Amino acid sequence: MSVRPPQSFRQSQQDRNGFNVLEYELMSERADSLGRHGLKVEAALADLKAWTPERQSAEERERLLNEASDAVWAFFIQREICGLRNNRDAIQRYGIPNEVIARLGAMRK
Repeated sequence: MSVRPPQSFRQSQQDRNGFNVLEYELMSERADSLGRHGLKVEAALADLKAWTPERQSAEERERLLNEASDAVWAFFIQREICGLRNNRDAIQRYGIPNEVIARLGAMRK
């Protein structure tokens, strides 16, 4: 008489053919989150680029720089979560200024 292990111990058909619904959903959510962070970066950089010394104060520029650096920092973290370790392509694509990059991860008072 042969004995079969319980069905719960067997590898499912989904695992064998490489399709895992949960992993698919997680990857989809990561990609969606990365896209949302990218939109935030674009908006923050557009606000910074729209700053003019004639109409706005230096304090306003500091605030815009801080907001842009926070958005870029969160975007870089999300990219790392997605497995994208090199940020040079994102810096070029979004045109992130050096003054924003210099503030990444800095704690403000």
